Amino acid sequence: MFDLIALIKAAGYLGLFGIIFAESGLFFGFFLPGDSLLFTAGFLASKGFLNVYILIGLTFIAAVLGDNTGYWFGKKTGPKIFTRDDSLLFHKDHVTKAEHFFQKYGPKTIIFARFVPIVRTFAPILAGVGKMHYHTFFFYNLVGGFLWTAGLSLLGYFLGQLVPSIDKYLLPIIALIIVISVLPNIYQILKMKSKNKKVA
Repeated sequence: MFDLIALIKAAGYLGLFGIIFAESGLFFGFFLPGDSLLFTAGFLASKGFLNVYILIGLTFIAAVLGDNTGYWFGKKTGPKIFTRDDSLLFHKDHVTKAEHFFQKYGPKTIIFARFVPIVRTFAPILAGVGKMHYHTFFFYNLVGGFLWTAGLSLLGYFLGQLVPSIDKYLLPIIALIIVISVLPNIYQILKMKSKNKKVA
């Protein structure tokens, strides 16, 4: 928790912009802590370290631009993504998880994926690979980007203002956010294992 706070204070607005941009559309950004970062940044804004309006505006732009970068990367590289060998920064199962979300939710995946680590990084890339109509993608990208950045930042901001001494509870709150965000991934993994057992 304190490392995250120190990271935000050291990185500032530019660093936050870069992290959210990378996690939103660059395939090596899947390991970045977007959810907890936005919440903690919102909390720091409530304490005067950041301006909440600048925070939301910059991270929203970063999220939208990141997704757009991922979309066009997927559109240009196409099937090559599915034939890449696993490496330190790329694993085919990440693409598979995002694929399952698309099969279940369609274009709305671009919104839902914002709140699921790993999936949010690969969803825009797969939208490009699948040649989703750009205007459709862009609409859902705007909605999802705003709900994600504004929602988590404001949650941290208002809790920071409303709850006395909330800094004492930051660690369990951030841990809870992380757990909630990875639950869909765990569910998908268990579901796939169940299907594989039935096939076997």
